[in-house]
Amino acid sequence: MSGSRTPSHLGAIGAAVLVTFLWSSSWILIRWGLDDEALDPLTFAALRYGLAALLLGGWVLLRPALRRSARGIGRSMGRRLVLLGLVFYAVTQGAQFIAIDNQPAATTSVVLSWTPLLVALLATRSLAETPATRQIGGALAVAIGAWLYFVGDLGATAAGMIAALVALAANVASSLLGRHVNRQADTSPVVVTAISMGVGAAILVAAGLAAEGVPTVSARAWLIIGWLALVNTAFAFTLWNLSLRRLSALESAAINNTMVIQIALLAWLYLDERPGTSQIVGMLLVSIGVFLAQASGAARKPPGAAVRSGLRAIPPHP
Repeated sequence: MSGSRTPSHLGAIGAAVLVTFLWSSSWILIRWGLDDEALDPLTFAALRYGLAALLLGGWVLLRPALRRSARGIGRSMGRRLVLLGLVFYAVTQGAQFIAIDNQPAATTSVVLSWTPLLVALLATRSLAETPATRQIGGALAVAIGAWLYFVGDLGATAAGMIAALVALAANVASSLLGRHVNRQADTSPVVVTAISMGVGAAILVAAGLAAEGVPTVSARAWLIIGWLALVNTAFAFTLWNLSLRRLSALESAAINNTMVIQIALLAWLYLDERPGTSQIVGMLLVSIGVFLAQASGAARKPPGAAVRSGLRAIPPHP
């Protein structure tokens, strides 16, 4: 990130939309890896984030400003980054992969779409950020939308829902922790991501080896893992942070919330997960409700403010 030129406003919008599309496409690629290539979920997550952490770590080593930022991390910040890696990558991403392995991608996506709403509401106590009336209305819209979505039978399973709820809880906790980390330190977001992702990936590797053994990975599976690590993780994180230099928090929130619809459409096209009318209406209400929950606070923030809020501006993604 250091030394990158700030994009134009239109360019930043285009970059953010591209990132959300890449993150949405991850759900399809993960399902292909789990189903077609028979990868185990924890091992799959470990390989994806381990490779991405190595790429980001190499980028930090190549950039003098990022090296200085990394050297300036104290013990207290180091402990927070280790905790962030444990919660956001090891628990959240591991649980997401398990959920995707056990139920339709769109169903898991709707559960995880509650993340920004819960973060906004819980921030009242943990970060002294009072929710507005619009956020309460957004919460109601999300609740109604989720009820409409799950009225129909779209293949939710007990194991998948438990894993998705664990991922949701861990993602909310890591979002609040990430905001706290970024508000109280001048450490580069790239350094924060590289270190926390490296910690989380190491834990995933250990868990994967213990639970699933040494994997056998085909050439096609390595292509999927490589694309997810290089493009959908390392490149997408960097591009997202770059776009936030120009976009307001409100704009980034609006773009974030297109992911619920993007994932459903991609799952329909490539995984034959065909939603019914109530599911479509439910997804729209969830997306609108989450946007309203974010918009009331985001509208008052100047362009670039989302950079300081850290992981809050990053949609839940596998």
